[in-house]
Amino acid sequence: MKLATFINSALPQPGVVVDETTIVPLGTVAPDMMSLIAGWEALHPAVATAAAEREGALDLAAVRLLAPVPRPGKILAIGLNYADHIAETGMQTPAHQIWFTKPGTAVNGPYDDIVIPRGSMMTDYEVELVVVIGKRGRHIAKDDAAAHVFGYCVGNDVSERVWQRLTPQFTLGKGFDTHAPFGPWITTADAAGDVHALGIRCMVDGDIRQDSNTQHLIFSVWDQIAELSKVMTLEPGDVIYTGTPGGVGAARKPPAMLHPGMTVRCEIDGLGSIEARCTAE
Repeated sequence: MKLATFINSALPQPGVVVDETTIVPLGTVAPDMMSLIAGWEALHPAVATAAAEREGALDLAAVRLLAPVPRPGKILAIGLNYADHIAETGMQTPAHQIWFTKPGTAVNGPYDDIVIPRGSMMTDYEVELVVVIGKRGRHIAKDDAAAHVFGYCVGNDVSERVWQRLTPQFTLGKGFDTHAPFGPWITTADAAGDVHALGIRCMVDGDIRQDSNTQHLIFSVWDQIAELSKVMTLEPGDVIYTGTPGGVGAARKPPAMLHPGMTVRCEIDGLGSIEARCTAE
């Protein structure tokens, strides 16, 4: 299934996307996506019925899609997780997973504008597979990690490189408002196929900048969940950005960064695409 959060003339509510052209409201099933994820085992049959009957169905193009989880409890992101991206940075392959966080205020809709911070000349794109946690857990074994995933999205870990490089901590450079777009919906885990074998791409104004496959992740999704859960309890609705492949703007010669007026599109095979226009703060 493909589950989205949308708004038309009413308050935001969850919906199920059918044929990628129609969305069926689920406000009578659950008030929001967090409730839908947390209660999925009990609510899943009602969602399946709604998708089949299509009562109240709306044209997907006539509604505004928001981030599928508008305010996640946690947004966690791993750095240096594709070999080609490590090579272009000139850094060594990390022996341990490198983690940072993005704040809830960075969350952005799949088609909403990305705001280039005031005075920034080094705002960059990073297409990423995004994981949405569905089952609460701590000390999750790698072999059990898949059972804790609700679904997957396309994400863009927008990064302001000057702020990122000011200190060894990445959070400020990764935390500007609007710099965590993801969506366009959550493809549930049972419908996503092998998430370690998906084509992943980023285009800027139609120019392909990143073109890789999730099979090249150094630390798999299961590795990431196992590692994070050693430290913290993962909860339904938590979001994980799983790393970006090579081709980022800062590594190009000369650098090719995002500027107002540009359009950046991120896509992953089977999961859809997100697209944003860059605007000035």
